[in-house]
Amino acid sequence: MAKNENKTQATSQDVVEYLNTIEDDQKRADAFKVKDLMTRLSSHPAKMWGSSIIGFGTYHYKYDSGREGDFLRVGFAPRKANLVLYIMSGFSTYESLLEELGKHKTGKSCLYIKRLSDIDDSILEEIITQSLAYMAEKYPE
Repeated sequence: MAKNENKTQATSQDVVEYLNTIEDDQKRADAFKVKDLMTRLSSHPAKMWGSSIIGFGTYHYKYDSGREGDFLRVGFAPRKANLVLYIMSGFSTYESLLEELGKHKTGKSCLYIKRLSDIDDSILEEIITQSLAYMAEKYPE
């Protein structure tokens, strides 16, 4: 791996095979729903990134420092405690949507959801749609 390369790279691991290893029935069902939603909204097939992240589409970034690479446009990881959705645009413009979303937590670009039944699916869809639009403008395909 090159010195400045991302640790998390796209792999050839099968997404469905990976999702089928999730032991918790509800978490597995939720993960398949998120996969289908992100596939539909992004118009990109699901692809494994690293050992546990499912990503849709890619973009190429280059920082002022010279570091550059490729990463997923949107994605998620079915972690033990939460579904972690990677909303690459961050959350600064989504405050009103987040207020309507339901039970969740956020990090810089991570949206943590315990289960899909805790949130409003249409609000989640809008957040993902807006994030993909932002990414398309900032990093055209």
